[in-house]
Amino acid sequence: MNKENSMPGTIADGIDYSGRPFDYRDTDSNTSMICEHDPVIGQKIREALKSLNFNVVEASTSKEALRYTTFHTFNVIVVNENFGIEKDGVNKILIYLEQLDMSVRRKIFVVLISPTFATMDYMNSLNKSVNLIINANEISGVGLILNKEMEENEYFYHVFKEYKRKLGKMD
Repeated sequence: MNKENSMPGTIADGIDYSGRPFDYRDTDSNTSMICEHDPVIGQKIREALKSLNFNVVEASTSKEALRYTTFHTFNVIVVNENFGIEKDGVNKILIYLEQLDMSVRRKIFVVLISPTFATMDYMNSLNKSVNLIINANEISGVGLILNKEMEENEYFYHVFKEYKRKLGKMD
């Protein structure tokens, strides 16, 4: 047996840190991940998020997106309804986000880009466990829609967060 492999601390050498989307970030900076195959839609989303002062990372596959979420809790995740769907017809990113512990999920604003659902369809948003749905045909207004909906989300959770802070139970 090799002595180097049996030494404590070398276990960390086996961990793949390539999924770290941000090596360093300020605690006050916001981060976002885009999961979109269409380059035109991806560019519009990226520009909108950057104009809202978000650091942006783009995942090219669902496996890469899930690896990014291993090391980082994003403030915003934008995912296309058809991103990374394989033979089973399941969007693994949406399933992952749906199964997160509520204390973690509450910190993430999830946007679903859909070719079928209407923009700001709140019933289907609830059904899909996302904060917002934007129809792919209305992507040109993504900046205004995101800004408005994220402000409403922050306002909605403000009282809840303040109450938890006063009780000393912040997540």
